[in-house]
Parts: sequence; structure tokens; C-alpha cells
Amino acid sequence: MAKALVSVIIPTKNSQEYIKKCLDSISHQTYPNIEIIVVDNNSKDKTKEIAKKYTDKVFNKGPERSSQRNYGASVSTGVYLYFVDSDFYLEERVIEEAVKKAGEGCEIIAIHNSSDPCVSIWSKVRKFERDMYKYDFNNIAVRFIKKSAFLDVGGYNEELIASEDYDLHNRLVEKGYKLGFIEPEEIHLGEPKSLLEIYKKHYYYGKSINQYIKTNKKYAAKQLSPIRPAFIKNAGKFLKKPLMTFLFLIYNFVKYFAAFNGMVVSIFTKKEEGII
Repeated sequence: MAKALVSVIIPTKNSQEYIKKCLDSISHQTYPNIEIIVVDNNSKDKTKEIAKKYTDKVFNKGPERSSQRNYGASVSTGVYLYFVDSDFYLEERVIEEAVKKAGEGCEIIAIHNSSDPCVSIWSKVRKFERDMYKYDFNNIAVRFIKKSAFLDVGGYNEELIASEDYDLHNRLVEKGYKLGFIEPEEIHLGEPKSLLEIYKKHYYYGKSINQYIKTNKKYAAKQLSPIRPAFIKNAGKFLKKPLMTFLFLIYNFVKYFAAFNGMVVSIFTKKEEGII
């Protein structure tokens, strides 16, 4: 198992702000047998130029992350696939611990992603929320996957823009692949700096979320609900941090309000075009 090749697949688009730190963290993993595959979506900045300093496997593919990831998987040669977004960096033992867990018979590994609290007050709120999901079975999406399992379920659904990671996770679990957790984490750098950024992001996702809901009726309510088992389990954290709880409520109001608006606009647009 210690010799198994891990293909790290990174979809990028105008990612020059974060890609160097992402690739540095991958290059400094304690597990040595890694191939880095960058799949860029027509970047206009220096993303590809930076990426080529770390790997000669830099490709161009669009139109969204799912197709980029699937393409990366198709050109990979590893036993395991690890999908890392370009605005994340990894703690140094992530891949080593994931391979160890795979050696225990787990084909899919959940790697907790937290938020960099230094970006803004809203990144602190996001970290407060996200850290409640560590080791949670309801609000996770595996990123480290045995390649044979990934191919077995058909990879990412390229028709999905929002929650495509949940969709893949759900299909892998449905197939009976064994899930494992590890302690080391991924840290998200591309955190929102304002409520407007939060609104725009979730409005965009909201315009396509109906497609996810239609294909994941069994799981969507738990995975998308504003009231989640992890919040109930961690109720004490809300009581101990009233200011953070207040900001958490504001953040989630904006998030769900934006997504709802995106859904409504999408439905009306499709009706006008005669799609539904």
C-alpha cells in the first residue's frame, strides 16, 4: 500500500491567487508517491504558468468542475484519486493517512475541510460551522477515492453544477463502498469577505440546485437542510458563543435566501423558454 500511486486532480479557473499555496502543500506531503494533474478551464491569468512549475500534466477542459475532474481521472494513472480544489491547502499528512486508511479496506475517504479564519469575519463563521461536520455522516462528500470505485459509479455527474460532490458521495455509499475518516484536514483559503460574495455564490448555485434535488431525493433534505443533526449534536457550542451564533444565523439567512432566489429565477426562466 505504501507504494500505491495517488493521482491528485485539481480543477482550476483563474486560480493564480491560491494555486501556488495549494501545489506547495501537495508537493510537501509526507507521502511521496503522488502525481499532480491540473485541469484548467481557459484561465486568463497565470494559473497554467504557475502549475507547470509543479507538474507537466496540465490540461485544458471545461465547462465546469465536474467535467474537469472526470477528465483528470481519465488521464490519471494512480490507484487512488484525490480531488482537491485550487483554493485549498493540505496539512502535510493528509495523503499518507488517507492511504493508510485505504489499506484498512476503505475505498472512500472523508477528509475534513475547514476554513481559514484569517480571511474575514465570515470565514470565522464558516469555520465555526464547518468544524461541526467533522466525522459527520450527513454533511460530507468524499474526495479521496479508489479509482476503480470512482469508475464503477461513472464519476461526477457533469449535468450538475451545485452539490455535484454530494451526488458522487451518495452514489458511492449506495454502492456499498466502505467509508473511512482521517484526522488531518484540508484548509479552504477562498473564503468570502462580504455578505455580497456569499449572496452571489449561493444565488449561482441555487439556479441549478433543483437538478441535484431531483436526482438525490433520498439524501437532499438532510444534506441541504438549514437544520442539521450536527447542529443539534453541537448545541453547546452555540450557547457558549452567542456572537458567533448570531453571525452564523445571518450567514445562513443570506445563503438560503440567495439560493431560493436563484431557484425561483431558474424555474421562471425555464418556463419562459418552454423547458418545463
